[in-house]
Amino acid sequence: MQETPQANRLHIGVFGRRNVGKSSLINALTNQELALVSEIAGTTTDPVYKAMELLPVGPVVLVDTAGIDDSGNLGQLRVKKTIEVIRKIDLAILVIEPASGLGRFEQELFARLQQNKTRVVVVVNKVDLSVGKDLSGEIETEFRIKPVLVSALEKSGIEELREELARIAPRDDQNVTIIGDLISPGDLVVLVTPIDSAAPKGRLILPQVQTLRDVIDHDGIAVVCKETELTATLNGLKDKPRIVVTDSQAFHQVAGEVPLAILLTGFSILFARYKGDLRMLIEGVGRLASLQAGDKVLIAEACTHRRQADDIGTVKLPAWLKKRVGRLDFTHVAGREYPADLASYDLVLHCGGCMVNRKEMLSRLKEAKEGGVPVVNYGMAIAYLHGILERALQPFPEYYQQWITARKRGEKIG
Repeated sequence: MQETPQANRLHIGVFGRRNVGKSSLINALTNQELALVSEIAGTTTDPVYKAMELLPVGPVVLVDTAGIDDSGNLGQLRVKKTIEVIRKIDLAILVIEPASGLGRFEQELFARLQQNKTRVVVVVNKVDLSVGKDLSGEIETEFRIKPVLVSALEKSGIEELREELARIAPRDDQNVTIIGDLISPGDLVVLVTPIDSAAPKGRLILPQVQTLRDVIDHDGIAVVCKETELTATLNGLKDKPRIVVTDSQAFHQVAGEVPLAILLTGFSILFARYKGDLRMLIEGVGRLASLQAGDKVLIAEACTHRRQADDIGTVKLPAWLKKRVGRLDFTHVAGREYPADLASYDLVLHCGGCMVNRKEMLSRLKEAKEGGVPVVNYGMAIAYLHGILERALQPFPEYYQQWITARKRGEKIG
């Protein structure tokens, strides 16, 4: 809890052909032997993630990837894993060496990065070994980027690379807040955090911790209680809270105990806005409302927690949907698994995404949109299925109005 969560760190991916010195570059950047280095091509297989502090950039996750020119059946699987990394990185380092030069591998990878709106630093490594071959002009012509010239072996140009990473690192998310824009200094916020068999021992789950910290960062006053103590908590407060935030699984009970004069929402809905695109997820509710027996639903979780007997993704949500709709064809994926082709699904039901960074969550939503598949997250689905989504959206006037407008247009949102 004292460290920046991995999902909140800047994700930097290191890409290039085999043996251009990606792993050596990571070691030079970090002044540590983090990555395995070998003269044998293909040493790095699956992507390797390492969370650390990289000055002057700050808390980051460095991702070492397999060579984009790997060959053979196994090599192609490695390349596929490398390409999948693109959806979750905020910043890419494209490593080129004079011996292999600039070719279709780099051009295709750069095009993918551009398509995903990922910022790129181009590095020419092994300049200590090059004799009279300067790729700078060719790279500037091809990519319109001035490369950073380095020698990972001699650690020359490394400081310049760190400075360039800090210069172009995206800062867009710095003004994104979980709850801070919904409260004023001194406002009272009640956080309802059920402690059941799925709760981690001795601590709160990440969305609850981060929301609590965001309340404090914006000079609010937070009160934390279980759902079983909510009524006593509200009765014991001298002033009524500005807003109550609850775990999605307790939505129905909490909605019945919190007076209508007090704003109410869920951690999952807060994170739908913080990590993703709340407007798109509201649109997804329309598809949830029109599900029919036999439809295909992908249930996607971004983490791989141990399943409980009453697990929300594999047990509770499917049961609620079956009760409402009838038989549905469910597919479950977790962690880094996420289908490349979503077109066969009628709906994607996604978790709140607390364990992935915002870039990956937005990439997943983008892929669904391009495939023509609506997405809704757990919290919004639960609120809708229990008839309280309208109330849960009231703290967000813009999105609440979107919901009301959709209903007035007669869309199939019950």
